[in-house]
Amino acid sequence: MQAIQRITVLGAGALGMLYATKFHAADFDVELVASGERAVRLRQGGIIVNGARYDFPVTTPELAAPSDLIIVALKHHHMPAAVPLLENFIGPETLIISVMNGIVSEDILAAQYGWEHVLYCVAVGMDAVREGNSTAYATAGKLLIGEAQNDDISPRLRRLQAALDRVRLPHETPTDMLRALWWKFMVNVGANQASAVMNATYAMLRDNHDACTLMETLMREAITLAEHLGIDLHEDAIAEWRPFLNKLSADGKTSMLQDIEAGRKTEVELFAGTVVDLGQKHNLPTPVNQTLLQIIRVLETSPENRQPT
Repeated sequence: MQAIQRITVLGAGALGMLYATKFHAADFDVELVASGERAVRLRQGGIIVNGARYDFPVTTPELAAPSDLIIVALKHHHMPAAVPLLENFIGPETLIISVMNGIVSEDILAAQYGWEHVLYCVAVGMDAVREGNSTAYATAGKLLIGEAQNDDISPRLRRLQAALDRVRLPHETPTDMLRALWWKFMVNVGANQASAVMNATYAMLRDNHDACTLMETLMREAITLAEHLGIDLHEDAIAEWRPFLNKLSADGKTSMLQDIEAGRKTEVELFAGTVVDLGQKHNLPTPVNQTLLQIIRVLETSPENRQPT
């Protein structure tokens, strides 16, 4: 099993840009996946991260060759069209990680390409802000990576750990990755959605009592579902979020608030929509997520928020 060298990034949003430049700085071979007009824009305008311009190779799916590591950094609603584009990038030893939000992206990728290529990944603690092709961040956060259970470290996980060590990207491997996945989902359900409806920065989520209360109430509905499904997530998970929140830029904004302000489609269906659907399926009340689902849908369709994604 050869060391990871070629990195393919699908999705040139805030996280895609952040990780592309991190791997590039550590002398990995980095390429972006795009086709059509998006490929043209990326080739002509490049990407800008913390004020520096990068012109990565942009590979179209039909010209692809197998990669060592694919980083999927899409919005959930782009997955159906984008995931099939990866077929020619996948060889026998290709690994795929998703830094996406939610609890379903790994299942979608594995259904398309097999679990032998997919590792679980959760990105936490970053504060990247994207405007057009430009991203700025103060905190890169860390990655939680692993198999579903990690009592022993598999050879393919060691291969990924070695690459992240070379990049000097902070990472951890929890014993229970499903718990980590649900923990991040809980954070997004609370922080992203509360910030979106209140126009709240990270400082407001930290320091404003009402903002914090709404955020944590949303989180508790996700925790109730996790407990019902046998996931080891409980009330103390909310306290685990506080140290991460305290490190984020005071003026920083969640990705959902950025989407609202930029007129982009949000991931409310992935957050509140998932909570509400699971609540109905398991006969568990989720009234706060139900309310925010309706509010954010309205925000998405208001006249000032009808720009293309």
